Amino acid sequence: MDKQSPDVPGLTRREVLGRLVAGAMTAAGAPVIALGQSSDRIRSVREFENVWIPMYDGVRLAARIWLPEDAEQWPVPAILNYCPYFARLFTRPNDDARFPYYARRGYACVRVDIRGSGDSDGRPLDEYVKQEQDDALEIIAWIARQPWCTGAVGMEGISWSGFNCLQVAARQPPALAAIITHCSTDDRYTDDAHYKGGCVIHDMLNWGTVFLAFQGQAPDPDITGRSGWRERWLERLGAVEFNLGNWLTHPHRDAFWRHASVNENYGAIKCPVYAIGGWVDAYRNSVFRLLAGLSVPRKGLIGPWTHIYPHQGDPGPAIGYLDAALRWSEHWLKGVDTGIMTEPVLRVWMQDTPAVAGLPQVPGRWVAESSWPTPRLQEQVLFLTGSRQLELNAPVESQLELAPIQTVGVASGNWCPSGAGAADDLAIELSGDQRLDDARSLCFDSAPLEQPFEILGAPIVALDLSVDKPVAYVAVRLNIVASTGESRRVTYGVLNLCHRNGSERPVAMQPGHRYLVKVPLDHAAQRFPRGSRLRVALSTAYWPLVLPSPEPVRLTLFAGVSSVTVPIRTPRDDDAALRPFSAPYVPPVAVAAVSGQPGSRQVEWDVGGKRQVIHHNVGNGVALLQAIDTRLVGDSKMRCEIHENSTDAEIGYQFVAGWERGDLRPRIVATSLTTTTRTHFEVRGNIDAFDGEDRIFTRTWSQSIARDLV
Repeated sequence: MDKQSPDVPGLTRREVLGRLVAGAMTAAGAPVIALGQSSDRIRSVREFENVWIPMYDGVRLAARIWLPEDAEQWPVPAILNYCPYFARLFTRPNDDARFPYYARRGYACVRVDIRGSGDSDGRPLDEYVKQEQDDALEIIAWIARQPWCTGAVGMEGISWSGFNCLQVAARQPPALAAIITHCSTDDRYTDDAHYKGGCVIHDMLNWGTVFLAFQGQAPDPDITGRSGWRERWLERLGAVEFNLGNWLTHPHRDAFWRHASVNENYGAIKCPVYAIGGWVDAYRNSVFRLLAGLSVPRKGLIGPWTHIYPHQGDPGPAIGYLDAALRWSEHWLKGVDTGIMTEPVLRVWMQDTPAVAGLPQVPGRWVAESSWPTPRLQEQVLFLTGSRQLELNAPVESQLELAPIQTVGVASGNWCPSGAGAADDLAIELSGDQRLDDARSLCFDSAPLEQPFEILGAPIVALDLSVDKPVAYVAVRLNIVASTGESRRVTYGVLNLCHRNGSERPVAMQPGHRYLVKVPLDHAAQRFPRGSRLRVALSTAYWPLVLPSPEPVRLTLFAGVSSVTVPIRTPRDDDAALRPFSAPYVPPVAVAAVSGQPGSRQVEWDVGGKRQVIHHNVGNGVALLQAIDTRLVGDSKMRCEIHENSTDAEIGYQFVAGWERGDLRPRIVATSLTTTTRTHFEVRGNIDAFDGEDRIFTRTWSQSIARDLV
């Protein structure tokens, strides 16, 4: 039997913000690996450190490949993962924690660096461009032609590689039989690291800085050749673009964002889809939209996790995801009836409490629905009253005023808490006790609950309001308040009120005019115990998660006609009979931590100056990839500053990523500084490349971007 090992964190797009983390490693080169036993036939595996896949234009894409040893005699289906995060180095731990496991059980696994990234040829590309998809079609056709492949190909991936699973499926390559997409989205504008509710989220600035560092990474000369290595690196560096500035020039849901958003045409996806997410992850809404919008065979799974694979799940409980993925692949790639498609369409972790820093396991239980949307939910409407209560019956209309304060949001946590798979990082990135923010917001509480109840789905808050500025934001939180007073955020939503009728053609607010707007909150599954209270909290700022509006906003709420609608789920006995997941398994680790320190988040208050400064340093360090004797080096820092009474603010990021082997020490230092004014975003970016101590390249970008209803 496979030995149980400790949970091992993975590395995805979001997790590169954290420490360089460990995973399972296998030997380099192309050795024969004989591993473990199971109830199925376990096959020895050959690992190929690099195979070149040729494209139509002569560009070569670098691939790591794992094959059952006898695949040429007994061909197998293939599983493709496709992303720009450097297969040989930065995703190596996570890749080696999955692909040898699948290969041992009869699959060819192919991990490809996107054009212009890792060891692949070509110029660095922006996110999800058509060229990336065109290359994927060629890759899939190449895989299907190989003598070791049956012709059936699946795709799997998380974050970027989860995104392009959906995007490539919509291109309908003939050999693509099924996909598993984790922590991804069907809508690049609505639910990605750029905008939320028409507001700029700070993750756009963070991710844009990280992306600079990864686009500029040096290829590995052990793969691409030492002759001309620096020249090839300099050529790549010279082609890096300042994508952050470009993203800010598209503040509305225009053609730039509609491209590669598969919700533009769900019908284009013809293969089965398994969509997976986590309640701490920022991409959970797309699982529900995919289940509702797709017409192909589909399944959805949401656990308590952050942006991480479920077998590494943090916060826990983790599950035996590798076995679940095999059941899906066996069904769709091999035609073996594993029973997975007779199980409920949607399975979620019903939380007894939201994820809390320091709590490694989220209390709760697995529940399921046979369809989504499900007719079993009941909508409960609660009215926001002038006495700041939540009541079942509509009271007499009254007005409440909310004065502006820009530092509401100090307990917001990160838009997508990564945690890098470690509890100490979650401690600084999860949302905290909401009482500090509640005290400076407009709050409405229910009476203590006489009976417990559960919600599943997306609450909707309808606000009858007016504002005194043409561009105004509203942030809405649904909290659970314990009998002892602690306030925990269950879910939230933000809305740029100019986007009240959609984000494609926003319209300015007329100051003083009364509007009825609906603010959708993120999906949630939460049990509210007896004696607890629901709280709806409103504010016109949510800093630093959301960049501030152009001017401070005074909001007038018309209580009595404003309301919140919560989707009530009645527990059912069938939940207790769900097939249990197997125990989580992560293959043995061959990565050594050389050095590191935990992350920190410090908030400074200048009481007299009414100024707030936040310093956020994600855990950093050095990790040794033993298989190729390479050290990964990384560091990430953020500083943001705002005044309590002014929307002029700034956010600065620095991200360092590099690697070391022998006399090779390539390193990228990427920085950005964004300043908000009433009329513009002033954005500056910089990239420095070092070969050892020698700085061999530097470039700076500076843009002044006019605010367009944002």
